[in-house]
Amino acid sequence: MLAALLLGAALAPLQAGAQEHEPEHEQISEMQLERTDAGLFLSATLKMELSDTVESALSKGISMYFVAEAQVLRQRWYWFDKTVAGATRYMRLSYQPLTRRWRLSQSSSPFDDSGLGVSLGQIFESMPEALAAMQRIAGWQIAPAEALHAGEPYLVRLQFRLDTSQLPRPLQFGMAGRSAWTLNLSRTMPLATAQAGS
Repeated sequence: MLAALLLGAALAPLQAGAQEHEPEHEQISEMQLERTDAGLFLSATLKMELSDTVESALSKGISMYFVAEAQVLRQRWYWFDKTVAGATRYMRLSYQPLTRRWRLSQSSSPFDDSGLGVSLGQIFESMPEALAAMQRIAGWQIAPAEALHAGEPYLVRLQFRLDTSQLPRPLQFGMAGRSAWTLNLSRTMPLATAQAGS
């Protein structure tokens, strides 16, 4: 209880209504889809800025969690589109004050406090370097070959968001509706129809 109160006091400036710059021009660009015998692969560039509030929390040693989610949808004229495949990538960005370095961890499953699971970690000298790595998606397999059928129309939807549900509880209080904690990018594009035997 005492630890929660102390954390809340330390984070109070992050929740104050200080002058905040609004990130602009957030988008997913250069999105490409490659269909091979192994499956469907996605590459994209995310263009975004973190708010001053989020950067301040990071500099205080509070980890931020991000989620990239890709869905492959089969179009149906008679009903809602059906999700036939998909993949999710979880990212954790953190600052290590002792070494003054940034760590970006990526995993195919959510992070937890147990330390179990497999994740890929990278170390960077600065926040811009870490963000640049996080914003590049290259050769990400989002569907196996058997999930896609020749001649059928598909859409691919890519979403990227800041996952505030994994932040410390004291920091979540009063967060609802604050644009500083809102980061949600989305783009949908059609997948070229493959011909039978191709």
